[in-house]
Amino acid sequence: MSRARLEKRFAALKAEGRAAFVAYIMAGDPDAATALEILEGLATAGADVIELGFPFSDPMADGPSIQLGAQRALKAGMTLKGTLELVRRFREGDQTTPLILMGYLNPLETHGLKAFAADAADAGVDGMIVVDCPPEESQELDDALAGADISRIWLATPTTDDERLKAVLKGSSGFVYYVSVTGVTGVKEADASAVAPHVKRIKAASSLPVAVGFGIKTPERAAAVARVADGVVVGSALVEEIAQALARNETPAPKVLETARRLAQAVREAREKTPV
Repeated sequence: MSRARLEKRFAALKAEGRAAFVAYIMAGDPDAATALEILEGLATAGADVIELGFPFSDPMADGPSIQLGAQRALKAGMTLKGTLELVRRFREGDQTTPLILMGYLNPLETHGLKAFAADAADAGVDGMIVVDCPPEESQELDDALAGADISRIWLATPTTDDERLKAVLKGSSGFVYYVSVTGVTGVKEADASAVAPHVKRIKAASSLPVAVGFGIKTPERAAAVARVADGVVVGSALVEEIAQALARNETPAPKVLETARRLAQAVREAREKTPV
């Protein structure tokens, strides 16, 4: 089903007149069992799409919160193969929620690009974001993913000019991920008024939905972005709940899922309410 699952979800949300809530967590954070519990609860909590990071020792786009999440996952023994196993177990109970992987190229090359694409499709992955693989170097990966019917989701940023945007959109499928701030995840805050013109520019050049991430932590900010974009991606706020629960010696999953519920509700209701 791969690519079709993602396309159907965004089409259904467009028909409903609302944005998607895209929830990010790190595979294996703080351990495989807890990550699976969170993963299985996210759709019930209101996630329309799930973004699952696979841990890597040398991230370039992740802020402190997600870096620490990756370190916890690696310490607990999570690998790329382990991440795909989490997806397989998730798919045993959920065949409808789109799931995309986000991470870095090195683990994929170590696995073998064609082998990875086949294994990911078999596990139930719908899309891929590979942060450190630019269009000029992506042909082999793009071919492998296309052959497995997995969407290749590209990032556009505030510094992506019109010429560069053409290269980004040329290989995109599923949706376009607009990075709302310059820098890494979870540090700066997204400003919906600043985001809106960029989303409009991307949509003028492509028929793909545009989801906005980086810098969105609160329900209020998520709602504001949901009014101008097709999707709202939240990661650091959920990963931070894990760290805080661990620091208090509490079970992380309920804390993460409650935060996800609040964010999902804000996104769901954003276009029904007049912003204050």
